[in-house]
Amino acid sequence: MTLTAAIKIAQSSLFNVSQQTQLASRNITDAGNEDYVRRQAHVSTAPYGARTYSIGRAEQPALFKSSLAALSDSAGQGVIGDAASRLQTAVNGVDNQNSASVKIGALRDALQIYSADASNPILGSSAIDAARDLARSISSASQGIQSYRAEIDRDIGAGVDDLRSLLDQFETANSLVVQGTQLRTDVNDALDQRDALLKQMSEYVSISVVQRDNNDFVLYAGQGITLFETVPRNISFDPQTAYSPTTTGNPLRIDGVPLTVGQGANTSASGKLSALMQARDSVAVQQQSQLDEIARGLVETFAETDQTGGGAPAQAGLFTYAGGPGIPPAGTLVPGMAASLTVSAAFDPEQGGDPTLLRDGGANGAAYVANTTGGAAYSDNLLALVQGLDTPRAIDAAAGIAGDRSVSGYADASIGWVENLRSTANMASQSKKALHDKLSGDYLAKTGVSIDEEMTKLIALEQSYEASARIMSVVDRLFDTLFAAVR
Repeated sequence: MTLTAAIKIAQSSLFNVSQQTQLASRNITDAGNEDYVRRQAHVSTAPYGARTYSIGRAEQPALFKSSLAALSDSAGQGVIGDAASRLQTAVNGVDNQNSASVKIGALRDALQIYSADASNPILGSSAIDAARDLARSISSASQGIQSYRAEIDRDIGAGVDDLRSLLDQFETANSLVVQGTQLRTDVNDALDQRDALLKQMSEYVSISVVQRDNNDFVLYAGQGITLFETVPRNISFDPQTAYSPTTTGNPLRIDGVPLTVGQGANTSASGKLSALMQARDSVAVQQQSQLDEIARGLVETFAETDQTGGGAPAQAGLFTYAGGPGIPPAGTLVPGMAASLTVSAAFDPEQGGDPTLLRDGGANGAAYVANTTGGAAYSDNLLALVQGLDTPRAIDAAAGIAGDRSVSGYADASIGWVENLRSTANMASQSKKALHDKLSGDYLAKTGVSIDEEMTKLIALEQSYEASARIMSVVDRLFDTLFAAVR
């Protein structure tokens, strides 16, 4: 080996040491940044030793793609679990103390006590108080559901705003990547930023990535809707200012196509937005429908019937609603009925009514009087009402609970329905979160920075530097000796 070759090899080694020392230092600096992908040198063989020709990222595209999908699934599932918990508290209260089931039980007890001493007006008033508490609890729960739906709309609107902002940032980062790739400049920082934005967007919608020339990315959401192609596609959503039980929520559209709404307790929703629409349009609506069925069951159970045999239709008795005094068709859901459920003024002493009508009947006229003898101890009607609370009736399966049930049994089943929803959703949430944690952990292990490894590299680079410096020193002395001999 000539002295010239030796010094060129040493110079090449020093250049590599300098480049890789900077690289290791940069890696150590960003060791705590989960959005930073470890940099690594690509080295090639040159005539005078190895040569660093580019700096790349320790990419794991397949693992990154899988972690994005798992993130979307986990985010969507978390929304359904939260929605079930919120509804359980809003409708039934802490430990179900405000539930229709508990309130119906209190009314049953009051009726039984009243039936044992039917001539006692105080007991009659107590029964009306229990009925009023039940009606208010149901109507209040209905209002709580609609307030929650309006809150969900605000959350969807905020999520849409965030997604738009992220897409604008993604456009900037993607442009830097494309331009830098074309010019063959370092685009690693822009690639990190672009991947970080993909992770943030994946919390809102599931994202599929298609790579084109020059590292250009095209993004598709959900069921293949174009989300980004050179520029962001339009995302539109108009939140409702307020909700009633019959209000239908507006769709969320991406590039003019409605985003698919998730289904099931173990939801098919991928991303928060699809899950939020499921919570608004399915979970909350079904819980509202169950309240409506309970309200219909109460109106039907406490209805007054013609006692004369004249064939007059049954009329609302103790409980009435906005469509009263007529009784809804059996087994047919009446949307929004729970919101207007109330105790009939004819029975309510707070509204000038007479509680003894509960014992005797006749709120709808003489034809509906059950206590035809006028006996103060008459209790048959009260006992029939108690029995009616536990008598199976036709149920509309559209509310999510099938099979004929009594109004009290249906109220119990409604508690079970939301508890099962919450339990199933939370179990699925734990499973999906565990998968995401595993995949993201694997991804970080393969692409993140290990300070121990980088410090080991620095020690090796220091040794390489010392060896190259010694070569340079030896070659320098040899040149001095050679020049001295020539002189």
